[in-house]
Amino acid sequence: MARTLFSVMGVILLCTLTHQKQPPMIQKQTLVAQGEDCTKIKVSIPNAKSGVYVVQPKGVQKPFKVYCEMLADGGWTVFQRRTGGKVSFRRKWTEYKQGFGYLKKDFWLGLAKVWALTKGKQLTSVLRVDVWDFEGGSAFAEYQNFRIGGERAAYKLSVGTYNGTAGDAIRGAYKARPSIDQNGFGFSTHDRDNDGCDPCIFGDIAENQCTFSEGGGGWWYSRCGSASLHGDWHPAGDNIGWASGLHWDTWKGPAPYSLQATRMMIKSM
Repeated sequence: MARTLFSVMGVILLCTLTHQKQPPMIQKQTLVAQGEDCTKIKVSIPNAKSGVYVVQPKGVQKPFKVYCEMLADGGWTVFQRRTGGKVSFRRKWTEYKQGFGYLKKDFWLGLAKVWALTKGKQLTSVLRVDVWDFEGGSAFAEYQNFRIGGERAAYKLSVGTYNGTAGDAIRGAYKARPSIDQNGFGFSTHDRDNDGCDPCIFGDIAENQCTFSEGGGGWWYSRCGSASLHGDWHPAGDNIGWASGLHWDTWKGPAPYSLQATRMMIKSM
């Protein structure tokens, strides 16, 4: 009797251990869209708070998560945020296309998603760029009629009229030196070069690819230009003089000044 009981318990124990070794069932999360973008969500829910939402632009099969800044002037879809150096922006084309980082912290939403949010022929969007320095200052640049092309066009940048306090760095609107317009150029990464340098001459330096001096981050470089927010992040006290960095040179420049924080976001009109 004791031997039989022991055998039965042994079978039970064996079954239990076997069951414990089985991988847990993973349930796929089904995302349910709350609106086409953050602007539409704010219209439908006027008291909506800033945070992570699920959107599904027209023509997109699968909804995706975004971070919405719900401000007094409407809902803004954030597609870039940098506040430190924990998330590297030294990434290849595929990562810039798909996105990386953490929506509640530092991240890049992804070129494919930004294209989806702006591609409608009847849709116009405003781009807002917010920048912060290490001395407690901040400024902004807004561009009407913002959109980017599809991947075949290398996600070409298109912006309209500028307004703001940070200066029109995308067009390089300097008073002290000739401007370098980045509007109308494709996106470049270190493994897919779409800039206008073949080469670019800076003093006695010839540069074939802007990503080399700009910290390896992807951007709409043109002939390098005065706007580049995807270089290496440099801390306070070590943020001046770097060619690589977070640059908005019409506000902090033309001497290289790497910014403390940046944010890029769009609002549909």
